[in-house]
Amino acid sequence: MEGPGTGPRLSIVCGLPGSGKTTLAKVLESRLRAVRFSPDEWMDALSLNLYDEERRGKVEALQWKFGQELLALGLTVIIEWGVWGRSERDTLRLGARALGAAVELHYLSAPADVLFDRIQRRGRENPPIERDALSRWIEIFQEPTPEEMALFDKPLVETDPPPVL
Repeated sequence: MEGPGTGPRLSIVCGLPGSGKTTLAKVLESRLRAVRFSPDEWMDALSLNLYDEERRGKVEALQWKFGQELLALGLTVIIEWGVWGRSERDTLRLGARALGAAVELHYLSAPADVLFDRIQRRGRENPPIERDALSRWIEIFQEPTPEEMALFDKPLVETDPPPVL
């Protein structure tokens, strides 16, 4: 049975913690009948420390391996990693394109105070994310430029960004 798209598609959901990545990725997962990869969920399921960057890297590498296999089968895959750096987004885009997949990028942002408030309200992380850590992450995050966004395909599903609360 054909999905809503025509052929394989990679949807990359990009943004800092609290920007609404999971909310959007779940909407896309449902609307596109896609397979969604979230390292936080896998790490939680395996009782791994969310801040263990080495293990996070291994989880993401495994997710990308499975994601490429699914793309090669003509399916739709959602990567919900944050993808903070341009080089990481380029690697995913080029890897998916090599498999003949369309690639879309969904970038979510919000002011620092909104991000921090959302993070505090959801209370997911243990230990909690500190404001200083969020400030450091904002500094190192590479926001997609209009030139970079032009390298991606138009999204199949137009979605409204999460409201800024």
